[in-house]
Amino acid sequence: MEGSGSGADATGSMGFWAHVDELRATIVRCVVVVALLAVAVFAFAPWIFDNIILAPCSGDFVLYRWLGGVSGSLPWGADGDAGAAGYAVSLVNINLASQFFIHVSLSLWLAVILSVPWILYQLWLFVMPGLYAAERSGVRSAFLAGCVMFYIGLAAGYFVVFPVTLRFLAEYQLSASIPNHITLDSYMDNFVCLNLVMGLLFELPMLTWLSGRLGLISRRQLVKYRRHAVVALLVVAAVITPTGDPFTLFIVFLPLYLLWETGILFVRC
Repeated sequence: MEGSGSGADATGSMGFWAHVDELRATIVRCVVVVALLAVAVFAFAPWIFDNIILAPCSGDFVLYRWLGGVSGSLPWGADGDAGAAGYAVSLVNINLASQFFIHVSLSLWLAVILSVPWILYQLWLFVMPGLYAAERSGVRSAFLAGCVMFYIGLAAGYFVVFPVTLRFLAEYQLSASIPNHITLDSYMDNFVCLNLVMGLLFELPMLTWLSGRLGLISRRQLVKYRRHAVVALLVVAAVITPTGDPFTLFIVFLPLYLLWETGILFVRC
């Protein structure tokens, strides 16, 4: 790897310990930014919680209103209106320290999410000296595209996957004599998990491109196993949104399938 720092030898190559020092400095810079953002988010966490995180609990959430106008056969609401007035999911807290620890963990998670561009930029600065000039343009584009796709995935999870899953599971009852009381811990576990899963799933095109560059897969193989991929993506969509409504399943499956097809375009023949 090329280098110009004090850790470079006579040939201009950085030694092992110089790489370790540079990696440590990169990690420290990332941790500092995450910590500062976590403090800022901690101060605004109550507003974020009320206006963003708890928004899917209200029947006025944008997806519910949109689905109510598109389909009258969704599995919620006696009047078939997904955005029926009066709908709400109430949360309860049963552990003494849960609200405090969720306040802290939420601040950290949001800080990491907001820091993704900075973290990827620092990773780019770390790996860039070891790349040939012809490789730098492609890898730089991959870092940028990966950042954008991660945030698009988060948006898909927040506006589509999590609200649909919440609404189905919150109203599902094994017996009418067993009311649902959704705990704060359960809500947050599902909220964080589903949104992060969608953010990572939207990295599929970048992973496909990288695997192609490494020679692990080819476009011919991806096309050959397209039907298998469709089945696998349907299973993933069904697991993410465990509803019996084909319309809901379709709106989750469609972006996943488009990601697969986009990944094929990124792979050389």
